[in-house]
Amino acid sequence: MLDDDPLYNDAALVGFYDAENDWGADRSFCADLARGVGSVLDLGCGTGAFLAGLANPVRVGVDPAAAMLDVARARPGTEGVEWIAADARTLRLGRQFDLIVLTGHAFQVFLTDDDQRAALATLAEHLAPGGRFIFDSRNPAVREWEEWQPQNSRREFDHPAHGRIEAWNTARCDELSGIVTYGTYYRLDDGRTLSAQSRIRFTPKTDLERRITQAGLSVQRWLGDWNGGPVEAASPEFIPLGGLAPPV
Repeated sequence: MLDDDPLYNDAALVGFYDAENDWGADRSFCADLARGVGSVLDLGCGTGAFLAGLANPVRVGVDPAAAMLDVARARPGTEGVEWIAADARTLRLGRQFDLIVLTGHAFQVFLTDDDQRAALATLAEHLAPGGRFIFDSRNPAVREWEEWQPQNSRREFDHPAHGRIEAWNTARCDELSGIVTYGTYYRLDDGRTLSAQSRIRFTPKTDLERRITQAGLSVQRWLGDWNGGPVEAASPEFIPLGGLAPPV
């Protein structure tokens, strides 16, 4: 889980997060959803880049990783954002929001059925009537983790503090549970290598559908990618966009 993963809790590793995760199609899609709404809750807000790009009257970012929130609080454009260190499974703010996002595949850190149910219950608890939620989870049928091997994932990029960085990943999947354990490695110019081991879960769509319904939520539209494509067998993503289920 994120609360003990150095990739998100070690300040030395968190410094690489934004260098590798630029503004992309997911944030653009969610920014369009946020346009004109009064309040936005970003669960798993990370370093705060999404909320920094918004101008909604109420913006709340929640993340369990203090090192990520330290970056978020110092980010330009976040004046007025409320940052909260908390776990999405147990968060209870006593407030409701017009839009709740849980992106960047943050849903995949919930490794058990109970973890997923708890996170979805939090979504339902904080969603205003007429509000919308969206999250993303990779399609296990695509087996993306097979690309997270050193020979396929090796890359270089420039870091503002460390200069040219060489990075790569490793990954192995427990086929029974769908849990992938992956390693992230950064080799610095001075010869040091920083690394972390992380775990995420790849969940079939039928399981997501059942747990979303059990949480009292309803999917209005399933997307297969952040460009708005439909869900197909080879779609990279399962992205439910929906709201509270209508009363029976």
